Amino acid sequence: MLIRVFILIFTLISHEFFSFKTHAYTPGNIEFDVEIDFAEEVPEYSFLERATELNRGRLWGVSGGLVGTWGITLIGLNELWYKDYERTSFQFFDDSREWLQMDKVGHVYNSYYMSRFGTGLYRWTGLEEKKAIWIGGLTGTFLLSAVEILDGFSAEWGFSISDFGANMLGSGIVIAQELAWQEQRISIKLSAFPQNYPDKLTERAEYLYGTGLHEMVLKDYNAITGWLSVNPASFLNEKPDWLPAWLNMAVGYGAGGMYGGFENVWCGLNNSADISDCPPEMIMDYSHIPRVRKYYLSPDIDFSRIETNSKVLDVLLEVLNIVKLPAPALEYNSQDKLRWHWLFF
Repeated sequence: MLIRVFILIFTLISHEFFSFKTHAYTPGNIEFDVEIDFAEEVPEYSFLERATELNRGRLWGVSGGLVGTWGITLIGLNELWYKDYERTSFQFFDDSREWLQMDKVGHVYNSYYMSRFGTGLYRWTGLEEKKAIWIGGLTGTFLLSAVEILDGFSAEWGFSISDFGANMLGSGIVIAQELAWQEQRISIKLSAFPQNYPDKLTERAEYLYGTGLHEMVLKDYNAITGWLSVNPASFLNEKPDWLPAWLNMAVGYGAGGMYGGFENVWCGLNNSADISDCPPEMIMDYSHIPRVRKYYLSPDIDFSRIETNSKVLDVLLEVLNIVKLPAPALEYNSQDKLRWHWLFF
């Protein structure tokens, strides 16, 4: 589930200082220069620049925005989604084996970018570096905890320790790299490509994964691939001339053949995975279709390391950097098969 975060940032009121010089003359015609400074000099920086010292207005704005976003998310999801399901006392649910862990890839990915965003915001406030990394780096886990809490009080699901762990992992990847290198040398990326499902399974696939492009990216675990994109040049003390600073190598993980969370069996009456009360003739058993894990190796580009003279272009490249570049890829899957893709996305 993708949570779109809108954060209100308070504008910075800039201060300027001024001074003037006077000349005084005595009868002896001796000149004295007197310089009077009427305002204390304060650091000057633009709105988009990081504060050179703690700016409390920015700090309150960022913190208030994040807390407000968490509250709005909690209330919004409850009204739009969870209120239609039966409530229960807080409970746990073990979904660690579900969807061949592809849902966990989504949790890590979302938490990672929320945490990177949070770290950038707290640096922008002028907060001490380590505090900015730790507080901002936990933003993803904090925001996504709203979903986990609502799951915990839902009879349909429950609080998932593995989901929470995936959220923590996404935050941890950001924090560890910022503490070690003050940059992200290993980025998490995502790619997705529409799947061609067999005609007899199209209805099931549409029920599980939807039909639109946005639903495919959010829900179709057969179509999504998660990537760890590594920048080799950033690990070298002296980069050779032949190695571009923007060239990455990416390791990917995906899955296929999934028509249910745990197995390819469901009840045709209501598409439920629970077949305990399903008439035998309505049990859809497609367990003969293998559920396959897929591993990839592919080149990639770190767009954030491409130098430009435009701040707007820099921002666009940062946004583009959240997805894996379509490129040739070598695949190895759990059926012990090697495949070469001339272009994989």
